[in-house]
Amino acid sequence: MAKLSFLAGFGAGYVLGTRAGRERYEQIRRAYEQAKDDPRLQSIAGMVQARADDALSTVRTRMGTDAPR
Repeated sequence: MAKLSFLAGFGAGYVLGTRAGRERYEQIRRAYEQAKDDPRLQSIAGMVQARADDALSTVRTRMGTDAPR
């Protein structure tokens, strides 16, 4: 009888846990999709990319390897 109770509890916990996990996954995915399409985020990402490119160029110049790989 104890084994049956344990299995029933385990099964219920598993089902509830997977449902909660799926809902949280969907919430995170929706937030990512909204953020990805946000023009403000796109602008910030472009500025960060430009600064990173400039920094890399500066480092390459100082190291004497001006040619990009």
